[in-house]
Amino acid sequence: MNVEKLDAWWRAANYVSVGQIYLRDNPLLRTPLRREDVKERLLGHWGTTPGLNFIYAHLNRVIAERQQEMLFITGPGHGGPANVANAWLEGTYSEIYSAITPNEAGLKELFKQFSYPGGIPSHAAPETPGSINEGGELGYSLAHAYGAVFDNPQLIAACVIGDGEAETGPLAASWHSNSFLDAKNDGAVLPILHLNGYKIANPTVLSRIPEAQLEQLMRGYGYDPHFVTVADPRATDQAHRDFASALDACVNRIGEIQAAAREEQRQTEEHPAWPMIVLRSPKGWTGPEIVDGDQVEGTWRAHQVPLSGIHDDDAHLRQLEEWMRSYKPGELFTDEGLLDEAIAEQAPAGDLRMSATPYANGGRLLEDLRLPAYADHAVVVDRPGQEKASPMATAGGYLRELITLNPENFRLFGPDETASNRLQDVYEVTDKVWQQRIDDVDEHLARSGRVMEVLSEHLCQGWLEGYLLTGRHGVFNCYEAFVHIVDSMFNQHAKWLKVHQDLPWRQPVASLNYMLSSHVWQQDHNGFSHQDPGFIDHVVNKKADVIRVYLPPDANTMLAVTEHCLQTRDRVNVIVTGKQPTMTWLGPEEARLHFERGIGVWDFAGRETEGEEPDAVLGCAGDVPTGEVIAAAKLLKEALPLLKVRVVNVVDLMRLQDSSEHPHGLPARSFDTLFTRDRPVIFAYHGYPWLIHRLTYRRTNHSNIHVRGYKEEGTTTTPFDMAMMNQIDRYQLAMDVIDRVPSLRSTQAEIRQHFQDERQRAWQYTRDNGKDIDAVTGWLLEESSPDDAS
Repeated sequence: MNVEKLDAWWRAANYVSVGQIYLRDNPLLRTPLRREDVKERLLGHWGTTPGLNFIYAHLNRVIAERQQEMLFITGPGHGGPANVANAWLEGTYSEIYSAITPNEAGLKELFKQFSYPGGIPSHAAPETPGSINEGGELGYSLAHAYGAVFDNPQLIAACVIGDGEAETGPLAASWHSNSFLDAKNDGAVLPILHLNGYKIANPTVLSRIPEAQLEQLMRGYGYDPHFVTVADPRATDQAHRDFASALDACVNRIGEIQAAAREEQRQTEEHPAWPMIVLRSPKGWTGPEIVDGDQVEGTWRAHQVPLSGIHDDDAHLRQLEEWMRSYKPGELFTDEGLLDEAIAEQAPAGDLRMSATPYANGGRLLEDLRLPAYADHAVVVDRPGQEKASPMATAGGYLRELITLNPENFRLFGPDETASNRLQDVYEVTDKVWQQRIDDVDEHLARSGRVMEVLSEHLCQGWLEGYLLTGRHGVFNCYEAFVHIVDSMFNQHAKWLKVHQDLPWRQPVASLNYMLSSHVWQQDHNGFSHQDPGFIDHVVNKKADVIRVYLPPDANTMLAVTEHCLQTRDRVNVIVTGKQPTMTWLGPEEARLHFERGIGVWDFAGRETEGEEPDAVLGCAGDVPTGEVIAAAKLLKEALPLLKVRVVNVVDLMRLQDSSEHPHGLPARSFDTLFTRDRPVIFAYHGYPWLIHRLTYRRTNHSNIHVRGYKEEGTTTTPFDMAMMNQIDRYQLAMDVIDRVPSLRSTQAEIRQHFQDERQRAWQYTRDNGKDIDAVTGWLLEESSPDDAS
């Protein structure tokens, strides 16, 4: 190990990092620094950056010496200057962004673009080569790191965890990820807990607890911590030697653990203590020690921009120049502004560079899934509405074969709910990964498997994101009400994909697929706390190019939706459907056609006269609302045989938007053809009703659209009682039609009263008997044939 060369790389990275925060010109300080050389707006985070640069330099040494494939994940993502600086020093940045050349002119552009209008963000972002971890929010780095190494046995993910980030719930849970890491078939994660003492304004918990307690904490999580403490910020040679020694010990230990597992010696060490590093270094290390008489280095004052008064204070300007010259840029760069050859040669070659690794651009590694035959898993339908099947169980059979066909690049993630959500068929071909003790009573636990279950939605989401962004495929299944826990994580991933799509050098990755069940309308034994369909509302706020929402009404449509979503790229697909057996309305081919349209008239359910407009339209989206709409249409057929009612089912929710708003949106003319321009529309929707109004507010007939949906009425009750509590039941929908068709309002009071009485009887029956009436549970759509379905 050459300490001088390591230190030179570190100084170069620090210099380039400081330049990004401050400079717009004079990048190599060829002349004395002037105010005109400094940006008007000073944005960025210096405090964590020198520590990140220090770690990066040492990881490069290990990679070059051992030819080790490594992915660098920065939990302190707002330390973006470090990621960009090292990518430029390695040459990757200039290869991707040709205008940012590897010389003085390119360095000037690199500096100017940082946190600058039309430039790049201040944190690690999709624009940053080598990054898969969005720096806009903290807490997810360690989960991403583990997701990245699952099924990548040759990869080490070096994950730097900031001590502020270590206080978040998702990160605290992420330490448990080693209980799911298979040393035989997976890669390894090297956590580097970077303790620099402070967050924005406060000390951090892990930096202040006694070291013995911190060691016990890490050992309790199952890690073997190696402590490196920078006692003297100026004794950098010693810091390099100490960290290099710890890093070599950790990488050696990883190799030993993996060798033992891969030589079938598991019995000697079933759950090893994986190594990790705790690095204590001053916040803002190597930066200004004192500013305006206040201690800065090693304190919270170094968090963002240590010298912020440059445009008004000559002393600050002089101090900035002294700071930058302390890195001795004349020793680091040639007269042309090229990185000195002796320093540059420390970088690994080609794809071994952490800024160029294909694992950080997963589309380069992505292989298409081998898909099961759709017809082999579809439900046979002789007549609509005669047989029941669970959409989720049907999907479970499909996923079972999918796992068989794709044993190394597909995983199913969920918070202890795979079987509860009726996907348990997958256990016929795989197990749940588990590295801790396995007792005789346990079922489907094994050291390796395709199912990842942990009671943390944060971990499931983080693992899956890391898995997808490094070039694999997966599904996250969850209870609908509790997927809200990852609202913020979804935000970050959706924003990542939005930017990712605009970068030609980033290759498309597999979509993030949510499969949500145990939904608001039908559950086994859960009540009000488990009844919240609002994740859809949250999702549709994001960029239309990224978001898709599907509400398959039956098992065959669920199958068609699942098949499609698994083939998409750069999307977030949200699928919401029931796990309980529900009516199957469409045969396999009809279901596929209906899904491809996304929306359509169901002739078998309504009654229309050819060439005439309907008197009313019954719309529906969601499995339970669809069943209630079809039952309402049947009630109306029987009671009012001359009434013309059209039934329109929506499986692709975004079809309701205008085509100018969403790629899947219906053109105005098509929407008017389905829903008419002036007839009453009663729409039964799975979620909160106002979302339908939001999606259709531009439509010609919006003023005539009346939406029924979930309105925060719920408890532990029967499915039909839930429908009645929220007024999406068949009787209420039938009454809504009578109330809104002008010719019926005052002429059909007796029929309306009959529906109202039947509704009251059904309500009372649930109170008296604790179950739904037979007329509901045994209901069948008796007439018509499958040929009528369209």
